[in-house]
Amino acid sequence: MGGDLADDVRLWAGELDALHDRFVHRFNREEPRQSALAYMRGLVAPLERKNGWTLAEEAGHAGPDRIHRLLNRIEWDADEVLDDVRDYVVEHLGDRDAVLIVDDTGFLKKGLRSAGVQRQYSGTAGRTENCQIGVFLAYATSRGRTLIDRRLCLPTSWTDDRERCRQAGIDDSVAFETKVAMAKTMVRRAIADKVPFRWVTADAAYGFSKGWRSELEQADVFHVMATTRHDTVVTRWALDHPVHELFPGLPRQKWKRRSCGAGAHGRRIYDWARVEVRPWHREDRRHWVLARRSVSRPEEISYYIAYCPADTQLDELIRVAGSRWAIEECFQTAKQECGLDDYQVRRYPGWHRHMTLAMAAHACLTVLRARQLDAEKAETDPPSSSTSASPRSDG
Repeated sequence: MGGDLADDVRLWAGELDALHDRFVHRFNREEPRQSALAYMRGLVAPLERKNGWTLAEEAGHAGPDRIHRLLNRIEWDADEVLDDVRDYVVEHLGDRDAVLIVDDTGFLKKGLRSAGVQRQYSGTAGRTENCQIGVFLAYATSRGRTLIDRRLCLPTSWTDDRERCRQAGIDDSVAFETKVAMAKTMVRRAIADKVPFRWVTADAAYGFSKGWRSELEQADVFHVMATTRHDTVVTRWALDHPVHELFPGLPRQKWKRRSCGAGAHGRRIYDWARVEVRPWHREDRRHWVLARRSVSRPEEISYYIAYCPADTQLDELIRVAGSRWAIEECFQTAKQECGLDDYQVRRYPGWHRHMTLAMAAHACLTVLRARQLDAEKAETDPPSSSTSASPRSDG
């Protein structure tokens, strides 16, 4: 946040109180109300480890029992609290040009009892590990980005063993779902609840799904989805044209060198091109295949499928494709600053409860940073005598 640490702590505490007030009515008793606030305060505190004992000590509790009751035993609906957190995000960061981003992240775990745990590939670790996988939805605008939905993946090794599920607090009604199905549910929920946004994006693990792309198109939801080189599209020449065959003969001037935003190692510069597909469609919409080619290793090419208004420029599609990095940034900051991956719960409801409160803490810090940036911009921008502009940011 910058500035004096004591001032920062007061800011954090005041904003967490304000956010907590939005969902305090979701708890029936005073103990869980206060425990939820103490939990969020502990998650943003500068603690080396954020487990039941350290959070209890930070809250002034004699032991971790109250924290454990909050996450595991007391009745409260984490999805209802999440609705309140998302409304807070929309109120402070809401933008009709926002991008919804889907991705998953792994949480390394020991043993076999944590809900959904098994040896599986974790993109976070870059290898197969004993871990849990969560699918998340991020909300990204020019003023900030944060997580607004989450689901824990349950492999068939769990859903085929209902007794094991019951022991982990997984209701018999919870069936196996693919990651793509979870992503669909979260985006549908955002649409149904009228979260303002303009685009959806995801990596190829999600974007390769023709069924999901078709569903988004039927709802007229604009999207730029990464896909695999072997994905096929409809062109003037073929019903199933592999996307990687669209670009080898493209004239050199069709390739544009552009940045798709900042990454961990600076600006991400690539050569980009696009080819129109699905030519017989409504006049005011277009379908494109985008190619992103490495500057230093031109044999490395990634592909995207886009559905958008007819007047959408290539630079806008590049911006949306590049915005997927925002969810990686959310995972990193939420884990480092808000204890997203610092939890000791094993049960399915406890996982969603922890994630909800960690996401609330991250949303709070994101809003505070957006305000700070607004204040800094107001100090550097010259005063204008013209009528003030709309508060909606440019996304």
